[in-house]
Amino acid sequence: MPNGVAVRVFALGPALWGRSALSRARVRDEHQAEESATLPPLAPTHPLTGNSARLAVLGLSEPHGAVRCVACAHRCLIRNGRAGICRVRENRDGALVTLVYGRAVAANADPIEKKPLFHVYPGSVAYSIATRGCNFHCLHCQNWAISQAARDGFAAPSFALAPRDVVSAARAAGSRSIAYTYTEPTIFIEYVLDTARLAAEAGLANLLVTNGYQTPEALDLLGPLIEAANVDLKSFDDRFYRKVCGARLAPILAALVGMRQRGIWVEVTTLLIPGLNDDPDGLAALARWIAAELGPETPWHVSRFFPTYRLTDLDPTPEATVERTVEIGQAAGLRHVYSGNVNDGDQDTHCAGCGATLIRRRGFRASRAGLAEGRCVHCGRTLAGVGLVEFDAAAAVR
Repeated sequence: MPNGVAVRVFALGPALWGRSALSRARVRDEHQAEESATLPPLAPTHPLTGNSARLAVLGLSEPHGAVRCVACAHRCLIRNGRAGICRVRENRDGALVTLVYGRAVAANADPIEKKPLFHVYPGSVAYSIATRGCNFHCLHCQNWAISQAARDGFAAPSFALAPRDVVSAARAAGSRSIAYTYTEPTIFIEYVLDTARLAAEAGLANLLVTNGYQTPEALDLLGPLIEAANVDLKSFDDRFYRKVCGARLAPILAALVGMRQRGIWVEVTTLLIPGLNDDPDGLAALARWIAAELGPETPWHVSRFFPTYRLTDLDPTPEATVERTVEIGQAAGLRHVYSGNVNDGDQDTHCAGCGATLIRRRGFRASRAGLAEGRCVHCGRTLAGVGLVEFDAAAAVR
């Protein structure tokens, strides 16, 4: 076990998963693209900086020694000696380098429901890692101490955790998957790709928890390796993104569609912030878009906001707002709408056909109810998601 790694093992049953998972079937509709077998190579050490930085992928040479980073939709033009908006991708003598490869700021064994991913290997452990930095500067960031450290002028302590050590730690913790989360994984995409390749070889799934600001070029690299993603669709209003996050809405919508086209299972999260993104008409438009473009069985997690970071002057979201938004999602045709951060919210999974309860949740624990071999035991309808048949096997031996 590498030094400095905090591992919390949850009593979720024995590990039942091995290398056979490499051949697992994904739940995808007939229009999704086939998975490519081409995997990206390991990132080389940058010749000018030894082990302190690595050559980055997705860097394009520009005149006068500048480079353009095309990992995210900012597509930063970076002059020599400067960094991009994320503060961790830098131009060193005309080469784009990453400053955070193998330098984790967090590593924990979490319940997969915490991501939240409710239709992906339910009840399992997701070993979760992050580096410092982010390409957004959200005023309500919950992980601002690690994502906004450089922007706010202080250091986020990190520790060495090589890709092979991430996989070893994940297996030691009984994890079914590795999640790239807490901060924005796109900014440490080289670390993600190398870890994900080794994880897939070890029979572990790879997951993203992301703001969805990837470019098509980045998705082309991630697509063959990532099984599922939870994407934070914060609002359906571009003005919100520009004012609150320093970003734009359109690239996120394009990335969501691009993930589905590449065979990545997608779940969507929206944190409801009073007076900023909780307008019923806007939420109805967002829900209709999810149903039309991603599919009506795409899970939508709507969560309650609590004051934090630069939005401490706001009140917490009323629970009634969350309840109303669940109803808005259901009225838009979404079959799986979940409430988060509320006392009595319904987080159980129900059959999209007959409405029977298939998976029960209490806190971050999931238990099988009316699900067998990935189908409703009452009407036979298949539950959309990833790893649901495995969940049957795991639940049967608990």
